Amino acid sequence: MTDNLQFQPIDSQFLLNPYPWLAQMRQEAPAFYDEAQQAWMVFRYDDVKHVLSEWKTFSSKPPQAPDRKDFTQALPFTDPPKHQSLRAIVQKVFTPNRVEALAPRITELTHELLDQMKSQNQIDLIKAFSSPLPIVVIGEILGVPLDDRENFKHWSDGILASDSTASQTMSDYFRTLLQERQSHPGQDLISDLTAAYEQGEKLTGQEVVDFCVLLLTAGNETTTNLIANTIWCLHENPDQNERLRNDLSLLPGAIEEVLRYSSPIAFLNRFTQVETHIADQTIPAGQTVHPWLAGANRDERQFENADRFIIDRTPNEHIAFGNGIHFCLGAPLSRLEAKIGLKALLEEFPNLCVDSTQPLKPIPNIRVHGLESLSVLL
Repeated sequence: MTDNLQFQPIDSQFLLNPYPWLAQMRQEAPAFYDEAQQAWMVFRYDDVKHVLSEWKTFSSKPPQAPDRKDFTQALPFTDPPKHQSLRAIVQKVFTPNRVEALAPRITELTHELLDQMKSQNQIDLIKAFSSPLPIVVIGEILGVPLDDRENFKHWSDGILASDSTASQTMSDYFRTLLQERQSHPGQDLISDLTAAYEQGEKLTGQEVVDFCVLLLTAGNETTTNLIANTIWCLHENPDQNERLRNDLSLLPGAIEEVLRYSSPIAFLNRFTQVETHIADQTIPAGQTVHPWLAGANRDERQFENADRFIIDRTPNEHIAFGNGIHFCLGAPLSRLEAKIGLKALLEEFPNLCVDSTQPLKPIPNIRVHGLESLSVLL
């Protein structure tokens, strides 16, 4: 591989645009062992889907980590049969109907944030809009006091940066809230999770806490980046931007294309249970595997003109929310928030554009694809 296309997980330009490297890896080393990460990386669409769907070979359950012992029992880090029992209980209360019922409140919150923006000519879209919207929504779903939500973004960012203190602090917070709901149930998800049963089973207190941490962290990061990445993609593709501004009925398809083209989650973790083979490589048992969603979603074998941003792309079978038994439970909520939020944003500010004089700063985390801030002119 040429020097300028080496894996550079802490380089800002690489984080902003890893796609040339991903394209080269799909061609030259579709299954590759990275010594620094001590992990196998998989890049092609069919191979990534295979890793995500074959849980008996590629386990989601990590080796026990002393500083994350509790959270490693959470839904994304379990295999069947434990995973099925946990997911069945959660799905009883975190239903599509419950998500759809949030639409009026999401709309109301969206317009509250937009009203606060009207008096300004220039804002950081992430700080003013794309970050607070999902945090407030998730806070309301969980029944968290409004004053406490200011901590959520800090804790969420810390967890994504593998900060064990942030993880412990958030877990302790939800543990206290859970104890309150056990004594005084309310009309919120924590109360419903505590009461839910499936075939005689119910969630333990720790499992409720783990799901709350998961919902907050994954829900915040994915939706924040999805909204901001949409404006970023439209800025870099003026022809598609004009098409969407002239016809907002194209927005649902545009959101799906952002999920494919600029996937908010770059890769996931899996762990081999047995020796296996991918792309002519033998991967021993006991290895960490990183299936790259961002690589799969730009695979020219699956998507025609894969490196083009096309807002009405059909078909568009991206895997930004994963695949198989671990397909993201929060996907309907993320899509709903993005659809409502972006439609209102583009209607309220038809002349909104990215401030090209300000440099783009990526989130300094190779696992996610997004920006720390996005200066826009209203």
